[in-house]
Amino acid sequence: MAPLRLSPRNTLVAVASRDAAKARAYAAEWQIAHAFDSYEAMLHSDVIDAVYVSLPNGLHAEWAAKALRAGKHVLCEKPFATTLADVDLMIRAQRETGRVLAEAFMYRHHPQTLKVQELVRSGAIGQVRLVRGSFTFTLVDRTNVRVNPALDGGSIWDVGCYPISYARMIIGEEPVEASAMQAVGDSGVDETFVGTLRFPSGAYAQFDSGFHAPFRTNIEIAGSEGVIVVPRPFKPAGHDTFYIGQASDQLKPVTVEGPPDLYLGEVEDMADAVLDGKAPRITLSDSRANVAAILALLHAAKERKTITISAADQPARASTTGAR
Repeated sequence: MAPLRLSPRNTLVAVASRDAAKARAYAAEWQIAHAFDSYEAMLHSDVIDAVYVSLPNGLHAEWAAKALRAGKHVLCEKPFATTLADVDLMIRAQRETGRVLAEAFMYRHHPQTLKVQELVRSGAIGQVRLVRGSFTFTLVDRTNVRVNPALDGGSIWDVGCYPISYARMIIGEEPVEASAMQAVGDSGVDETFVGTLRFPSGAYAQFDSGFHAPFRTNIEIAGSEGVIVVPRPFKPAGHDTFYIGQASDQLKPVTVEGPPDLYLGEVEDMADAVLDGKAPRITLSDSRANVAAILALLHAAKERKTITISAADQPARASTTGAR
C-alpha cells in the first residue's frame, strides 16, 4: 500500500477478502475506498485495472489466471507458482488476454541490485565463479501459512527463492545440476534448506534458507579477479552499502541511494508495462526458470542425489513478455 500511494501513476482503490466484515474493517483501517467480499466480485469490478496477488503460494496460479482472464493486469507475489504446470497456466492466460503479468521480486528493481549487476557485467570482478547467499529468520507462529504444506509452504519457497533468483541473475545462465539437503519439520515442509546449483560455464551457486536461525541476508560473489559482498541484498534500505575489491581483505564500500520505499520499484515497473508498453524487468521466462530451479533442488533433497535439470525446464532468456 505504501508504494502505491507514493506512485504518481498508481491509485490504491480496493481490497478483497473472503470475509466481508474483514474486508470492510481493513478498508476502513487503511482508508481504501472499496471493499469486496469475494475475489470474484473484485475481478468483475470495473473500478480496478490491476491486481496484486498476495495470497499463499499454492493459490497464486489460480487467482493470477482468473484475474488475467477477467481483464486485469497482475503483479503476483513470489514465488510465481510452485509447479511448472501452474507457471505455464499463468503464461497461457497472459498470452491469451494480452494483459501484463509480472512477478513481485522487489529487490530486482532496487538501484543497489542494478549497480551490482552492472559491475559484474562490466567485468569488474572477472568471470563469476561462485555466488553464495543466505536468507533466514526465526518463525515462531506455527499456524503461519509458511509452514502449511497444503498451501505449499516451506523455507525454500518463502525465502530461499531470493538467493536462487539473485545467483541466476548474476551468473546470467540457467543451472544444469542441483544438489541439496533439507530438514523437514513436524509441519511437513522444509524448515531449513541448503542447496547447490551448477551452471554451464562452471560457475556455482550455494545458498541456505530457513525458519530456525536469526534474521540473516547476504550475497557474496566471487569472480576470477575480485569479490563483491552485499550485506543486505534482498531488503536494502534507502541508503545502503555493498563492498567490492580484488580480495576479501581489500574491499571498498560502494553506497547506493535507493527509493523512498523498497517496493516502489516493482510498482513503477508495473506502471511502465501497463501504461507505456514496456516489457517488465522480470520476464516470464525468468520466473519460470526460478521455479524450475527450486523444484530441482527440492527433488534433489528428497532423493538425496544430484539432479540434472532438463533443458525443457529452462526456456530461453530472450523470450521476454511485456504488454500487448
